[in-house]
Amino acid sequence: MATRPLNVLFLCTHNAARSILAEALLNALGGGRVRAYSAGSSPRPNQQPNPLGLTALREAGIATEGLRSKSWDEFAVPGAPEMDLIITVCDSAAGEACPVWPGHPATAHWGYPDPSAGDAPDAVKLEAFRQTLQRLRARLLRLLELPLEQLDRDTLQQRVRALAHEEGAA
Repeated sequence: MATRPLNVLFLCTHNAARSILAEALLNALGGGRVRAYSAGSSPRPNQQPNPLGLTALREAGIATEGLRSKSWDEFAVPGAPEMDLIITVCDSAAGEACPVWPGHPATAHWGYPDPSAGDAPDAVKLEAFRQTLQRLRARLLRLLELPLEQLDRDTLQQRVRALAHEEGAA
């Protein structure tokens, strides 16, 4: 791809849970080979990262400073970081019409249930966030095993899409 880190954007509808977890986790695991970002197709007004997600990240020893919910529009304007890979992590965002991304990045969908959904007590939801974080970690570690620096766009897309179907990464 290039001598710079691989830029990866994780998308979800509100950018409050799964995409935030993926951004923080990949930045922690990536060792400088990648730079992860997250955004939402339609974050609510004054949307913030889910506090239970931030708790799960902190419990796992992952920094949460600077994490914020934001619109995907921030990444489709001139001067925004050019993405190499865009991964949707919720089914509703995967079905939406995305902006035209500068550079035409590789794309993939890794669906995860929303750990914040429903009326369960916070303790149950926190466990759902922990489980989502574990599932993301398994898949992101597989991503980092790839020779990212050597893959062209089409091969990267093919390999990352294949990770969505691997046993143990879901």
